[in-house]
Amino acid sequence: MAVTDEAIEKIKGMIVSGALRPGDRLPRESELAAGLGPSRNSLREAVRALSLLRILDVRQGDGTYVTSLDPQLLLGAMSFVVDFHRDDTVLEFLAVRRMLEPAATALAASRIGEDQLDALSAGLDALGAEPSVEQLVVADLEFHRSIVRSAGNSVLCSLLDGLSGPATRARIWRGLSQEDAAGRTLREHRAILAALREGDAEAARSWATVHIASVEQWLRGTR
Repeated sequence: MAVTDEAIEKIKGMIVSGALRPGDRLPRESELAAGLGPSRNSLREAVRALSLLRILDVRQGDGTYVTSLDPQLLLGAMSFVVDFHRDDTVLEFLAVRRMLEPAATALAASRIGEDQLDALSAGLDALGAEPSVEQLVVADLEFHRSIVRSAGNSVLCSLLDGLSGPATRARIWRGLSQEDAAGRTLREHRAILAALREGDAEAARSWATVHIASVEQWLRGTR
């Protein structure tokens, strides 16, 4: 593993230094091994590891390429790891979301367009007064994802997408067991939407914080 780690670091160094850029094809395995020093076997292991992290793209019969290195692509691997969370860490994931999502919502207040606001409003109207838990969870995820995308920060958007798994499970638990969970969620969504329509960043931040904190508060009460 130490030799493989060394090979990973050397390939990483080539990318960070600019010797290999997004979209570039890596030299042949024999050339790369001769230039970097590690054995061809450890080099293969390094390439396999970096492809799992979406840094490299191995194309059968064509070669190995550096990916776009887009934050959404790289951070997408995080959601795979997050899916292995234990139930006793859900509150920790929600706490991280409470730090990040209100900031993204505040950013969106000055950047979101009228068409996007109208689409969010139409989505809430389409749910009606008593949506099913499944409908509510899907709509909730898309509501927040749309707002975060409007903030214009792809890294923040990808981080929050990666954290959506534990948050989704908490929403389902709450929706199945808390009285008026749907009504409360929809009221908080409309408050966030009203703040965004007014361009009030601090009100949007506050309502987003209240929205996430209410799930945390309920979850603590069930333990």
